[in-house]
Amino acid sequence: QVQLVESGGGSVQAGGYLRLSCDASGIARSGYCLAWFRQAPGKEREGVARYNGFGRTAYAASGQGRFAISKDPTSKDSAKATLFLEMTSLSPEDTGMYYCAARPGLTCGFRDEFAYWGQGTQVTVSL
Repeated sequence: QVQLVESGGGSVQAGGYLRLSCDASGIARSGYCLAWFRQAPGKEREGVARYNGFGRTAYAASGQGRFAISKDPTSKDSAKATLFLEMTSLSPEDTGMYYCAARPGLTCGFRDEFAYWGQGTQVTVSL
C-alpha cells in the first residue's frame, strides 16, 4: 500500500525559506513518478515540481529558479523514499496547501492522473 506523508510546512515571511519533506512508502524507488502540487484558497490545484523515474526534474514556471525538488538517495529500502522540495525567496503567492503525489510509471506530467496523494502540509507566507 502506497503511503505519502508530508511535513515541513509552516509560516514564514516573504523572502524566506522552507524545505518540505514527503515520506513515501510502498513504492518501487525507480518505478514511480513523484511530484509536488499546491492549492491556494479559492484556486485550482497546480503542479509545482516533479521527479521522474529517471531522476529527471521539471518545474512549473512559478517555481523555476526558486524551488528545487530532490529525492533521498541513501534509502536502502527499495520500497521507500523521501522526496524534498526546497523553496527559497518565498512570496505570499506561494501560500497554500502543498501535496506530495505519486504515479506508477517512469515519466509523468502535471496533467496526468496521480493515484496516490498525501494529506498535505500548509505553507503560509506573509509580508
